[in-house]
Amino acid sequence: MEQLKHECGVAMIRLLKPLSYYEKKFGTWRYGLEKLYLMMEKQHNRGQEGAGLACVNLDAPAGSEYMFRERAEGKDAITEIFKRVTDSFAGQLYMGHLRYSTTGRSGLQYVHPFLRRNNWRAKNLCLCGNFNMTNVDEVFNAITATGQHPRIYSDTYIMLELMGHRLDRESERLYNIAVGKGLTGTDITAFIEDNIDIVNVLRTSTPMFDGGYVLCGITGSGEMFAMRDPWAIRPAFWYHDDEVLVVASERPVIQTTFDVPADSVCELHAGEALAVTKDGALSLTTVIPQKGNHACSFERIYFSRGSDCDIYRERKKLGEQLTPAIMKAVDGDVAHTVFSYIPNTAEVAFHGMTEGVRRLDQRIRTEKVVWKDIKLRTFIAEGTERNDLAAHVYDVTYGSLQPYEDNLVIIDDSIVRGTTLKESIFKILDRLHPKKIVMVSSSPQIRYPDYYGIDMSRLEELCAFRAAIALIEERGMGQLLDDTYRACKEQPVSENHVRAVYAPFSVEEINRKIVEMLRPEGVQTPIELVFQSIEGLHEACPNHPGDWYFTGRYPTPGGIRMANKAFVCYMDKRNNKL
Repeated sequence: MEQLKHECGVAMIRLLKPLSYYEKKFGTWRYGLEKLYLMMEKQHNRGQEGAGLACVNLDAPAGSEYMFRERAEGKDAITEIFKRVTDSFAGQLYMGHLRYSTTGRSGLQYVHPFLRRNNWRAKNLCLCGNFNMTNVDEVFNAITATGQHPRIYSDTYIMLELMGHRLDRESERLYNIAVGKGLTGTDITAFIEDNIDIVNVLRTSTPMFDGGYVLCGITGSGEMFAMRDPWAIRPAFWYHDDEVLVVASERPVIQTTFDVPADSVCELHAGEALAVTKDGALSLTTVIPQKGNHACSFERIYFSRGSDCDIYRERKKLGEQLTPAIMKAVDGDVAHTVFSYIPNTAEVAFHGMTEGVRRLDQRIRTEKVVWKDIKLRTFIAEGTERNDLAAHVYDVTYGSLQPYEDNLVIIDDSIVRGTTLKESIFKILDRLHPKKIVMVSSSPQIRYPDYYGIDMSRLEELCAFRAAIALIEERGMGQLLDDTYRACKEQPVSENHVRAVYAPFSVEEINRKIVEMLRPEGVQTPIELVFQSIEGLHEACPNHPGDWYFTGRYPTPGGIRMANKAFVCYMDKRNNKL
């Protein structure tokens, strides 16, 4: 319901046969490009602010281009970049990226892939990824201390320069070996290109990174790699046969594009790198030892495609587990309750919810109560007129329940800021005059910002945080805020001190305050919120225990530091210290 900007999407293809093989078998040399296009379109949900692709042609003669890149901004960027693809994009290595900004920075210069040029093929590096680094300052200081002078201050560009520097050192290492063997001229170049150890480059650069990431790259001499962070925060999947090796952010993307079963697609493990040599040889190497399993649970609740068999089952389970709390909210009166959902990402959880209720009472009634219309052209209006138009993004099915007699239970996948509930959903549902609205979230209360790839960086944006602050003020507990502020500024980053803000209150107390804050003026219908429990989340998604959004348990020092910093920023604004 509340659209979040979130992690990016990656897609990589390494053709393992000569281009003539694909032209003969599939009737076109564009086989790799066409597959890349499909993989990117299937992941369009992961990035609508920009897209880019890169290609390496290992057969290009000297004096001609061998490394190509196209980038574009906007929701139609995929179509735009593939329109520009010409015959020059014939190659063996393809890499695509879909961008969602998590930093607020925009412009073509921030669209992946990033490219580092050099006159030596082995020193060319193209980089993209699904990540957000929490220690950019530290990495920036480290590379400038070596004498580098980055032109752009962004995590991707700084990573590119750090890894490019290590790739240069790897080439120089091989140069010295080649000279020691008595090689000269182009024989040295060939030796370097045939022996580049991209894993060595990763070993000497990635240990510095703090954050969630899937890092992908290709070199001008034909190496390819994808690496996952050692905390397993961000996901990546790969598939390999005798024709192709592919990487994507989501498993069903590979299944659909290449028509393979789920058990043929492998997940990249924490701290593991998949590397492919110039000759197409595949290796899997643990570059950084795993630092625990903190795979993102929000991937399962909201971001990933629901067509994945495991995600589909987990989302149904999330809905089913809410049954007892929902039954309590409607006093067990299923006969006078209509069940529905907010389109479209909550539909699977809705099926799980209704299956759970049906096992208790066969009289369950389901309706499509809410419809999401096309995005209204709110730019034509200003001020209150704009707000009024935004309130009509959703519509309802009139006559779908008995006014003043039926409860309405409506499920969504998450409640983050609460803006859409206040400005649109509650107002439009009230027109049906339900006896009671029970707003259900298949995720727990989102209490903390994310710093690993999702656009939730400010505490005050979160309705649960605003509710906790309101309760603190009502109960004269201002000293708690001062103590937390001081701890966030002075104490080591080993502890998330913001958790103290929520400690005095139960989930139910915060729920009631959220309802009070989000109830639109004039809406008299009783409203109750039902959130997923932390225990229910982990039961439904046992292999994805990363829950920092809900518990504040950040897996990395950088995440903890930034959460404390967010509270300091909030308090400084509150106290007019900025």
